[in-house]
Amino acid sequence: MSVAGGRVSRVLTVATINVNGLRAAVRRGMPAWQQECAPDVMLLQELRAPDDVVRELLGPDWHVVHVEAAAKGRAGVAIASRLPFEAVRPLLPVAEGAEEPEGDVGRWVEADVRLPDGRVLTLVSTYLYSGTAGTPSMDAKYAHLDRVTARLVELAAAELAVVGGDINVGHRELDIKNWKGNRTSAGFLPAERAYLDRWYDELGLVDVGRRVAGEVAGPYTWWSWRGKAFDNDSGWRIDVQAATPALAAVVDEARVDRAATYAERFSDHAPFVVRYDVG
Repeated sequence: MSVAGGRVSRVLTVATINVNGLRAAVRRGMPAWQQECAPDVMLLQELRAPDDVVRELLGPDWHVVHVEAAAKGRAGVAIASRLPFEAVRPLLPVAEGAEEPEGDVGRWVEADVRLPDGRVLTLVSTYLYSGTAGTPSMDAKYAHLDRVTARLVELAAAELAVVGGDINVGHRELDIKNWKGNRTSAGFLPAERAYLDRWYDELGLVDVGRRVAGEVAGPYTWWSWRGKAFDNDSGWRIDVQAATPALAAVVDEARVDRAATYAERFSDHAPFVVRYDVG
C-alpha cells in the first residue's frame, strides 16, 4: 500500500515466467527471486510436474490453479495468486460436443480475482507452441493461435484482463537480436506475427513490455542455455503481458528480472514483472 496525491493506492505486482521445469527452477534459486520480487500473482508456464508437486513447491500461501499437459513432463501452466479465485477456466472454449486437442492441454488457464475496489480482474497464463517451420507442428500452432485469438476477442471486451506467458513469437525486429537469421524460422514467420498484429492493432490489447520499453531492442526475456547467448544478450522477447487498455493505463512499472550472471539463472527465461496501480 502507498499514498499518492492524497489517495491510498494498491499496486498489484504480476510476474510471468516460463520456469522450464518447476522442480529445476526451485533447485536453481527461484525462491530467492520470489522473496525479492514479492509478486502478488505469478503466471507460470512449462511447469512440467504433476499437480501435487506443483502445489508442494509453491507452498501453502498461494491460491493455485494448475493444468498439466496431456503428455507427462511436458508444458503445463498455472496461476498462483495471493488473492483468492472467484472462478477458474482450465481450457480455451471448444465447440459443443468437441474435445480439446491433446497438444493444447496445459497451454492455457484463466482465473478471475476480485480487486480491493470490487472490480474483477481476469488473469491468463499461456504457453503457445514453439513449432518447427515446414512440419505438422506448425499446423498445430496455427490452429491453436486461432483458438487463442477467438478467446482474445472476448477478453478484449472486458475492462480488466491480462494475458501473460511465453508466446513463442517475436512480434517485431526489435524483439529478436538475430532477426535477420530467423526470418524463415518458427517464432518469426510473417503468418505468426500477423496474429500479434491483430491482437494489438485490431483487438486493442496492449503489449505492456513494448509500450513501457519504447522503440529499443528487447529487452529480451529468453536466451538459449547454449553458447554465449546470455552473456552476449542475444535473446528473444517472447514473454509478454497483453493487457486491456484500462489495465494498461495504470501500469506503474514493467521490467525484465534478468539474472546478474549466467550461473544465477533459474530458467532460460527471465521473469517479466509488471506493477499495476489498481487502487
